[in-house]
Amino acid sequence: MRQFACDSILIENGKLLLIKRAYDPFAGQWALPGGRIDDNETAEDCLVREMKEETNLEVEPVKFTGLYSNPNRDPRGVIAAAYLVKRVSGDPKAGDDAAEVAWFELNHLPLLCADHKKIVEDALIEQK
Repeated sequence: MRQFACDSILIENGKLLLIKRAYDPFAGQWALPGGRIDDNETAEDCLVREMKEETNLEVEPVKFTGLYSNPNRDPRGVIAAAYLVKRVSGDPKAGDDAAEVAWFELNHLPLLCADHKKIVEDALIEQK
């Protein structure tokens, strides 16, 4: 059975916020903050909740940037909706299933898990 998740793209001053995943799949790899939707939760509520849990940041969605449904993108069969977000409040601090949280220059990103590089590239196109 396929699952649904939401991923957040937060860019500030030419830097992208990423988390290092604490658990499999993709443990130890850099990723966009996000996670699976709960019952009775909208996609937007999911991404706000996941950002708070993983990064300690309060955000609000700015723009939907894409839906990623390749069955091989994640071994759990996760379909992801991605959104550009803006910070409302908070300072980055790793939590939940994020081992670390860090800012990276857009032109010096680390290797990203799954299809997160494509998600970021699509979001950058949307920003222009």
